[in-house]
Amino acid sequence: MNAALSIAEEHHLVASMEHLLVQLDHYRKQTEWLAMANRLHVRLAGATDLQSMIEAFSVWLMPLVDHDLIAYRNACRTREHMLCSCHGPERRKVMHVARELFSDSPAAAAGEECQWQEEFYGFRWQLKGHGDIGQLLVLRRTKPLNAEEVELFGKAMEILADPLQRALEYEDLFEQASRDVLTGLENRRVFEDRIPAMLESARRHGHPITLASMDLDRFKQINDTLGHAEGDRALRQVAQLLAAMVRTSDLLVRMGGDEFVLVLPDTDLPAAKVLAERLCLAVDGLNIGIARSGRLGISIGLVQWQPEMSLETWLLKADEVLYEAKAAGRCRFCAAH
Repeated sequence: MNAALSIAEEHHLVASMEHLLVQLDHYRKQTEWLAMANRLHVRLAGATDLQSMIEAFSVWLMPLVDHDLIAYRNACRTREHMLCSCHGPERRKVMHVARELFSDSPAAAAGEECQWQEEFYGFRWQLKGHGDIGQLLVLRRTKPLNAEEVELFGKAMEILADPLQRALEYEDLFEQASRDVLTGLENRRVFEDRIPAMLESARRHGHPITLASMDLDRFKQINDTLGHAEGDRALRQVAQLLAAMVRTSDLLVRMGGDEFVLVLPDTDLPAAKVLAERLCLAVDGLNIGIARSGRLGISIGLVQWQPEMSLETWLLKADEVLYEAKAAGRCRFCAAH
């Protein structure tokens, strides 16, 4: 009887030990998550705008979950940012997949798995803060996210929601103070605020970025002959045209007067030349002016940024190439050699 009781007690002790080990493992995982969550809070605390917020989240995620792309979209506020670690044609393909998935049916509130042509796998979340604050997508090739990774993302979304809400509200306020009153384009202040982060991102990921310095041809002649009201109208027409022809990820700025700057991330010089030619033809096609010899045009100087270039050198070189374009006959573009 004593032996049987001893065996029962032993079984009870083993069961208690197993329960204790489960609890210890649970507390260990909780401690690990709290440490990870704290690191995420620290990274997000240093970000203000949407781009830096998504980049901070991606940097935090890199050692935890292998991924090729993190993308954010808020259709109501026309906000979008994609951070992709691929290069060349593969990069364009991954970003195309992300846009296709975003245009698909809305994501479920708790997140849903998504797949595209069997090669790409991802997970998509509908983020909720004080309201609907958009969708976040993580995408990678060859294998879907496992259960632990999905759980990690679910917890991270709870942390990310409020900072994203803050970033959106910051950008709303920043936009009010950063719009050119005449054309509605972003102004010099936005350029000075955003360009350092854009260059740092290009440097970190090894992606090309090209600057287009643009100046209107014969604008003074139009102002002098048709009046300043017509000159203002011409500026608004050109700004509207340019804005319609560039991507949401590009930075188009009216620097002052009839000078514009276009920053083209993930764009090398050959691709920028194709766009510049289209812009020249489109502005010429507006037929603004009193005769062909006095018709408004646009001259463009293109320079692809190199890691050894300072921002000042990059801008100066773009201006030099711009005036080469003007000297060559106007309404055309030149590119730095």
